[in-house]
Amino acid sequence: MPSAADEITAAIAAAGGAIPFSDYMRLALYGEGGFYTTGGRAGRRGGDFITSPEVGPLFGTVIARALDAWWKELGSPNQFDVVECGAGPGTLARSILAAQPECAAAMQYVAVELSASQRALHPQGVESRETMPDGPITGVILANELLDNLPFRLFVFDGSWMEAFVSQAAGGQFVEVLRAPDVVPSCLPQTAPLGSRAPIQDAAASWVRDSLAKIGNGRLLLFDYCSTSTAEIALTPWREWLRTYRDQGRGAHYLTEPGTQDITAQVMIDQLPTGFRLQPKPNFWCSVDLMI
Repeated sequence: MPSAADEITAAIAAAGGAIPFSDYMRLALYGEGGFYTTGGRAGRRGGDFITSPEVGPLFGTVIARALDAWWKELGSPNQFDVVECGAGPGTLARSILAAQPECAAAMQYVAVELSASQRALHPQGVESRETMPDGPITGVILANELLDNLPFRLFVFDGSWMEAFVSQAAGGQFVEVLRAPDVVPSCLPQTAPLGSRAPIQDAAASWVRDSLAKIGNGRLLLFDYCSTSTAEIALTPWREWLRTYRDQGRGAHYLTEPGTQDITAQVMIDQLPTGFRLQPKPNFWCSVDLMI
């Protein structure tokens, strides 16, 4: 199996010398030798980082009670779809099922996860699959810390806004090169300090739109690290919002040893489709909720 570095090297060669940062991130995380493909995951034992479900059962219990309330709001239908995207090893699913929600008999729990090794860990009582089911969905689509891992374009202010591409130096290390974009995204400020950076999260916005289109009656519930304004994040030191993790700690620079560490960023609320209700939590953690 090729390593993530091998895949990125091949992609750079095929592209004539450089690929967009979003392509680099996609291969580093989800390629054949990518971080999540080869076993990177959340968890206390053997995991690289911890998310809310791994802290304890309370998070899942709270969501289970919310699912009961939303099931009743819909008239207690005989089939109540709960689709968890980016389900990882199934920790949240286990907590929700263990909480024995009132809607359990009607609940059709679908755990969506790209990684085959993580799908193998999913609990009994859920449908485990690689891709989202077709709609219409009556119930809830939920995701815990998914959008922050979706590949994004990276822009850098160098007198004007430039898009970051990834190339390879003569010594084999991956390096950044800047190219003038055809169009500067409107969410970026007109000017910024030299070297300022900002993510353009096209994949996250597309995922939200596609998910909303699948909901016939219900809601989309997302938990993630968020910032309300791309213009504000462009003025924030980039290491505060663009992070890497491995072995329960912060990792190295995002261009170092691809495939061995997670790459994650704050989710820009102003780049998502409108209509979300934002519920801020400490340390930039929040949930975003949209009801159909």
